[in-house]
Amino acid sequence: MQGNAVETRRFETPDQLLDMKDHGSISIVKMADGSAGMHAIFGPGWTWEADEKPLLGSPDSCPMRHIGYCISGSLVVRMIETGAETRLGAGDFFDIPPGHDGYVEGGDRVELILFAPPEHQH
Repeated sequence: MQGNAVETRRFETPDQLLDMKDHGSISIVKMADGSAGMHAIFGPGWTWEADEKPLLGSPDSCPMRHIGYCISGSLVVRMIETGAETRLGAGDFFDIPPGHDGYVEGGDRVELILFAPPEHQH
């Protein structure tokens, strides 16, 4: 692809789909440079511990940094080392460092858009 061309992807046809059954899903689209966009939907009762941790190989906490935007719902993010909790709600743009977990608060589903830079090639 040429550097001056606009590249588009759609979440309806993701490159990867993490299916968390009743508790939601994460649709992942990858761009040519390796950067990614994610559309996450977490249903009421979703927790990182129960629903996502097993899909990541069960690390102690989420090892990823997340930059994104909350479309709807209320997500509580907890930093493991300090125990500090932050509530993300509709309209919040956020930057979550690695070393966290989280859960959906209340009876509404959470919808997020997340952005990831190109993964480092080893």
